[in-house]
Amino acid sequence: MPRSRPHHIRTRAARLPLRETQRVIDGLSASALSEINRLELDRSYLQPGDISAALRLWQGYVRRPERDLWHDYEWGHVHEDCCGDPFEARTLLDTVVQALSPGSARQLRRVISRSDALWNRTSPPYLTD
Repeated sequence: MPRSRPHHIRTRAARLPLRETQRVIDGLSASALSEINRLELDRSYLQPGDISAALRLWQGYVRRPERDLWHDYEWGHVHEDCCGDPFEARTLLDTVVQALSPGSARQLRRVISRSDALWNRTSPPYLTD
C-alpha cells in the first residue's frame, strides 16, 4: 500500500468535526477539563460529552424568555424527548460537582452559578419551588 503524503493527512484531519469530548467549557482550567473527561470515562452513568451537554442545556434553558417558561409550566416541557430535560441536566451537574476534587468543583460551581443567578432572577416564583 502506498504511503499517504503528509499534506493529505493534514487536510483530512482538518476536515474532521470536533467530537463532543473535545469541547471546552469556558471558565474551567485544563486540569478541571481533564478531570471531567476522566470522570465521564470512569462512571457508568456518563458518556463522553455528557457534562458539557448538560451545562449547555441548562444555560440555554435559563436564557429562554419568560413566556416560554410559562408554556413549560402550563403544558410541561414539550421538548423533553428531543432536547432533554434541563432540570435533569441541572441535577447531573450537582452530582458531578460532588464527584470532582475541591478545586475543579469550585471552578464548575462558579460556571453553573452564573446560570443559576440568571434563573433565579428571571424565573417566575411558581417554578422555583
